[in-house]
Amino acid sequence: MTPRWVRPCGKLPSGSPVVGSEQFVPGWIPTLLTPAAPKDLIDEVTEIMSDFHPAGTRVMINAFGKADYRPVLPTITIPTLLLYGDTDRRSPLHVARDLHDRIAGSTLVVLPNVGHAGNMEAPAAFNTAVRTFLHAIGV
Repeated sequence: MTPRWVRPCGKLPSGSPVVGSEQFVPGWIPTLLTPAAPKDLIDEVTEIMSDFHPAGTRVMINAFGKADYRPVLPTITIPTLLLYGDTDRRSPLHVARDLHDRIAGSTLVVLPNVGHAGNMEAPAAFNTAVRTFLHAIGV
């Protein structure tokens, strides 16, 4: 059963025609970045996504939409960092909290004013959170 929080955001039915990146990328950008993202970052992400092959993207999106790993989450026994943007539209904060609740001992860090691509929108805060986590676990 697909988790209730998996939304059909960008899901492509198997019978739908393969479309070029110029048709799906513009709709994805607002779900990855916040409206405050600089134009150069939007352009960079658009360029990266435009290199995706539409057929491969369809397979990936459908697989993500069907996968349900909730039964596995309680079995995770290694230190786990969940790093989320507070305005993430792809994986909203309630998803982060659900994962955090299901993974014992996990660490949830929420970056303010950041969307799904926190590593790109707020690299300094992202890297600080990763380093802090790694130091805390002795790495």
